[in-house]
Amino acid sequence: MNNQDEGTKQSPLCFGGFMEIQERIRELAEKCLMDDSQFIVDVIVSLRKTPKKVLVILDGDRGAGIDDCANLNRALSEALDKVNLIEGRYLLEVSTPGLDHPLKLKRQYYKNLNRKVRVKTSATTVEGVLAAVTEESVTVHQVTGSGKKKETKEITIPFADIERTFVLVSFN
Repeated sequence: MNNQDEGTKQSPLCFGGFMEIQERIRELAEKCLMDDSQFIVDVIVSLRKTPKKVLVILDGDRGAGIDDCANLNRALSEALDKVNLIEGRYLLEVSTPGLDHPLKLKRQYYKNLNRKVRVKTSATTVEGVLAAVTEESVTVHQVTGSGKKKETKEITIPFADIERTFVLVSFN
């Protein structure tokens, strides 16, 4: 065995191991979840800067609060320390998705039924109320016009066509 082989085995960051680290962190985080209603939306890892940073986005079918984030942070920190996945010091942050974070999982679409959304496809952008979700598509009720000319259009968009979907804040 030469020194290059040893370096590769000791450092999972070498030779394209970055995606493997992200996936391994996701697996560890999912094992640390407190109940089945919680889920990991995303894992973002930045190892180029100091301090190295791991951001885990947590959500739940009934939402996720600060206690949920803190509990996952503690459990995941212990798990990461045990497997020594990231060499040296790193910053672990567990957060819920903000309004600037697009929906990534179908499970998030179900959770946001009856909320106002903006769905961007390569061809158009649709704003309206998320009215239905199936395995293949979403249906948005879009209101156009006002008064007597007010009209509601039902627009079905296949998941394959969706580039991004954001939940919009409604102050009504």
